[in-house]
Amino acid sequence: MQFELPAPRTTFDVALEDGARIRVRRHGRLDGIRLLLTHGNGFAANAYFPYWQHLLADFDVLVFDFRNYGQNVPVVPPHHSYEQFVRDLERVVQDVKSRLGEKPTVGIFHSMSGRTAMKHAIEIGWRWDALVLFDPPNMPPPGHPTYDAMAAFEKRLTAWAKARRRSFSTVAELAEEYRQSRATARWVSGAHELMARSVLRQSPSGNGYELVCDPENEATIYAQAMTLNLWPSAKEFAGPVKLIGCDPNMKGSTTGPANQALGAEGDYDYSFVAGSGHLLQIEKPQECVRLTREFLVRSGLA
Repeated sequence: MQFELPAPRTTFDVALEDGARIRVRRHGRLDGIRLLLTHGNGFAANAYFPYWQHLLADFDVLVFDFRNYGQNVPVVPPHHSYEQFVRDLERVVQDVKSRLGEKPTVGIFHSMSGRTAMKHAIEIGWRWDALVLFDPPNMPPPGHPTYDAMAAFEKRLTAWAKARRRSFSTVAELAEEYRQSRATARWVSGAHELMARSVLRQSPSGNGYELVCDPENEATIYAQAMTLNLWPSAKEFAGPVKLIGCDPNMKGSTTGPANQALGAEGDYDYSFVAGSGHLLQIEKPQECVRLTREFLVRSGLA
């Protein structure tokens, strides 16, 4: 199986404070409730199409990548940090409103972007009618029962990203790496190729392909997780938030138990997707869509 994304209804670039740009793609139903949707560290929003394809019939879906990822041209200096991502997200939100007008808007974020959305909502302001957060890998406070496992997890990811291969002769080479990895083996059929297409660009040298997000930038984001001090309760947000984690009972799961703890301690509307790992929207897309829709119905947004 191969996923073929529909052509966007429109695209536009959001200018960021340092001259970088974020390309926004609009899909779906123009008169629907607006969804802003993006990705986790090292990935790209188009690769989540196994999930968001099921929302196109009913919602106005705006898909975008953070700076130095996906369809955006990497910038130098990269200004690749959570603090910058928070400001970039505010630019995207305000530009979308300016171009397309005010209407009910939901943010749907995974992992790195989930952390960013949480920081943005707390530090800059609530810009949403609701937020859906898929498995944000927040670090609990030191001494928490899940702290040591999460700290070790982030350190492993940082080391892995620093040593990651950055260049490929063909897109198929990276797709095969994804298929052979335990962390990504459970993705639905066709998702490995789609992800490879989404995170690679033709090399400026003209020889083969390279990762849009440099391994050094990816590693920086994993390492910054240790410094964010981000373990908020649901009441810190000015609107409804749905927290959806991966399966906390899966062998080797780290983010699953952390999000289960955050959900209970922070009094969130929390669910987990049985049998899923951290990339749950690509492993169990229909179950993730079901939980999304149920939450939006309860929130009066579907």
